[in-house]
Amino acid sequence: MYEVESLGTEIDPGSNVLVTGPPLSGKRELALDVLAEGTRNGEGSIMVTTKDSADRLLSQFEKREPYEGRPVAVVDTVTRQQGVGDVRDSDRIKYTSSPVDMTGIGIKLSEFLEAFYKDRGIRKNRVMVHSLSTLLMYSDLQTVFRFLHVFTGRIQSVDGLGLYCIDSTAHDDQTMNTLKQLFDGIVETSEEAEPTVRLANA
Repeated sequence: MYEVESLGTEIDPGSNVLVTGPPLSGKRELALDVLAEGTRNGEGSIMVTTKDSADRLLSQFEKREPYEGRPVAVVDTVTRQQGVGDVRDSDRIKYTSSPVDMTGIGIKLSEFLEAFYKDRGIRKNRVMVHSLSTLLMYSDLQTVFRFLHVFTGRIQSVDGLGLYCIDSTAHDDQTMNTLKQLFDGIVETSEEAEPTVRLANA
C-alpha cells in the first residue's frame, strides 16, 4: 500500500487518481506533497509537466524534500516548446517537443519507470501529471483518452501510484465523465475546504 499522509489515507499499488478542482485550489501543491512523501520513504517520484519548466517544478519539490541523489525525475513538455532548443536529456530530466507529443511523453515516462523499477530496484513509484487540462487544450478528447488509457496501464503494470491534475472548471461534464472512467479514485480540491477523497477500493 501507498501511505498518503497528505490525504490521510492508503492507496492500493497500481492505482490512478484524478485530482480535480478549480484554479488556485491547490491541486499541484497537493500532488507535489504526495510525491515528496514518497521520496522521504525511499520511493521514486516522476513528474510530467505541461505547464512549468522542469527547473521550476524541481525547485517547488525541493522546498518539500531534498532530491539530490534520490530517484526524482521530470518529463518536461514545456521548455523546448518555448524555444529553448539546446536542452539535453539527463538522468533527472527528459524533454519532449511540446504537450502535443503524447507518444514522446509516454516513451520518456517508460524510460524513467524502467530506470527506477528495473535498474534501481525501486518497487514503489509515484507519478504526477500536471496538467491534463493543457493536454486537452492541444489535442481532442479522444486522443487524450487513448494516451491516458496507455499511461494509466503503464502505472498499473509497475504497481505505481498515478496522480493526474485537471482544472474542473475548464471542461464540460461530458469530458470530465469520459476521463473519470480511467481512474480508480478522485480527489477534489476546493479553495474553502480540505480535499475530499473517493477511492474505488475504500
